[in-house]
Parts: sequence; C-alpha cells; structure tokens
Amino acid sequence: MTLIINEDKCARCGVCDAECPYGAIAQTEDAYVIDPALCTGCVCYGAPLCEAACPNDAIHKTKDSLYKKCLGLFG
Repeated sequence: MTLIINEDKCARCGVCDAECPYGAIAQTEDAYVIDPALCTGCVCYGAPLCEAACPNDAIHKTKDSLYKKCLGLFG
C-alpha cells in the first residue's frame, strides 16, 4: 500500500512532513510528495501518522499498481 497526497486538497501547511518519522515526505516547488521508497505506511504505529495529522484529508492510500501506472504516465 502506498500513500499519495492529493494536490487539490493539500494546503501546503507542512503538518504531514513534520509527522513523518521516516522522512518520506518532501516539499517540491509545487506541492508536498511522498517518496514510496521511504514510506512504510507507519505499519509499526498501526496507521499512517501523516494521514491522521492532515487537516484537509489530502492524504490517501492507493494500491501499488495504481501508483506504478501513474509513474509510467507522468514519470
């Protein structure tokens, strides 16, 4: 399972970045993004901390196959 940030809902407040214990969230020029290579989904915490902390409900789980398809389309 991979987490993604919906750019349309993201307020770019940085709360998710501060909550991530693995440093998987980074701010780009346009948005915050989650690096799937670093993100564990906070398995050891029982639930993704970034998703729980987001005030705009902008972080969602997605299936890896969908994520890989998007990477293929958008690089």
